Amino acid sequence: MEPRNHTDVSEFLLLGLTDDSELQPFLFCLFLSMYLVTILGNLLIILAISSDSHLHTPMYFFLSNLSFTDICLSTTTIPKMLVNIQAQNQSITYTGCLTQVGFVLAFGGFENFLLAAMAYDRYVAICHPLRYTVIMNPQLCVPLILLSLFFSLVVALLHSLMVLRLSFCKEEMEIPHFSCELAQVIKLSCSDTLINNILIYFVASLFGGIPLSGTIFSYTQIVSSVLRMPSVGRKLKAFSTCGSHLSVVSLFYGTVVGVYIGSVVTDSSKKTAVASVMYVMVPQMMNPFIYSLRNRDMKGALRKLISEMPSLL
Repeated sequence: MEPRNHTDVSEFLLLGLTDDSELQPFLFCLFLSMYLVTILGNLLIILAISSDSHLHTPMYFFLSNLSFTDICLSTTTIPKMLVNIQAQNQSITYTGCLTQVGFVLAFGGFENFLLAAMAYDRYVAICHPLRYTVIMNPQLCVPLILLSLFFSLVVALLHSLMVLRLSFCKEEMEIPHFSCELAQVIKLSCSDTLINNILIYFVASLFGGIPLSGTIFSYTQIVSSVLRMPSVGRKLKAFSTCGSHLSVVSLFYGTVVGVYIGSVVTDSSKKTAVASVMYVMVPQMMNPFIYSLRNRDMKGALRKLISEMPSLL
């Protein structure tokens, strides 16, 4: 059989989590509920921060960007999955698949950089409190966000362009996931994918490793600084200021590691797909709860926002 060029590929089939038709209504309701909670929760975080002048600080500036990224990352994959479940149609166009891959990489990478920036913010606040306002100023925070977004977009565009060079020769272009995933798309190619795989590991090591290393370094310094504090009260206060972020970091990287380990230790594509759901949906849904429940300022801003809503409607 002669290999087909990528221009001949019209669509891919997303096999989803299960073939059981009886489970489809349950999955639809479950994922729709999770998506609505994600959108509503993160939107409330953004509105609360923007409406309360007391929260116009670097930490909440990064948090509002994180919430916006969570909304975008969820919207990239979940609506298409819901449409496919409802219509009982597993197809996604070739262009739509590559677009989905690009946006997932862009927003996932941006969230990785954001978590590193938030860790650095907590490091400066705890280890250098007297210089916090001098170091964490708008002249640093805004370019940091823009630079992170730029690198994330470059990485996503690079991977997408490298996929465009691939040829596909299978009759059934089946992806055993609920969304288009870069590694799964590459597996379907009958071209030489060595360069693509090298690029995946190189980019993951560089643009994934550097933010992760920065996060680990920041918390190493934070723990070291806190342990040197003489007062137990000061130690508890210091840990409480970074507890929410540490929970979010643990949830984000924990699910990433879970997806990777799941793909290595099991040959079941369904189990790997379930692990991917945990990565794409759970952290984005839980982040608003973590920050609102563990943060007194955030809870106050949310109460104020909710109490003012009837007068705005």
